[in-house]
Amino acid sequence: MVFNTGAALLDAIVLAVVSKEEEGTYGYRITQDVRQAIDISESTLYPVLRRLQKSECLIVYDVECGGRNRRYYKITNAGAEKLADYKKEWVEYSTKISSLFSGEE
Repeated sequence: MVFNTGAALLDAIVLAVVSKEEEGTYGYRITQDVRQAIDISESTLYPVLRRLQKSECLIVYDVECGGRNRRYYKITNAGAEKLADYKKEWVEYSTKISSLFSGEE
């Protein structure tokens, strides 16, 4: 992608991905789902997950899987509210940009 992906957009994408799974989802799966929209490395994703956890948008819990713990991330009510705000802002932003690109007023 030629456009820069800022922190807010990354947060919105990660919250959207995590919100799809009611019981939460794990880091590798989040990376794979996010990569369907943008090119992102795991080293970029994990600080986003920590930031969202710190801001209480995500909760984290571990599940034993194949003798090892797998870390799961689940969206909180605060995270769902933040995602709703991001969605509203995205509609307004993308509508304005699309109208500029198409030459409409």
